[in-house]
Amino acid sequence: MKVENKTTPSEKGQTVLNVLRIAVTNALDKKQKLGQYAVVWDGQKTVLSGNDAPGK
Repeated sequence: MKVENKTTPSEKGQTVLNVLRIAVTNALDKKQKLGQYAVVWDGQKTVLSGNDAPGK
């Protein structure tokens, strides 16, 4: 399998990326409204965010 790195995604790839961003945003908003914590990556480590996150 050959992997090509492009600087910009194709039109279909951009559409998929936008749909995934919307889905993740909706899921995180739902978790926040339900008072649940979320685990996210800040670029260097995992971060637990939310009022009921372990260790808070």
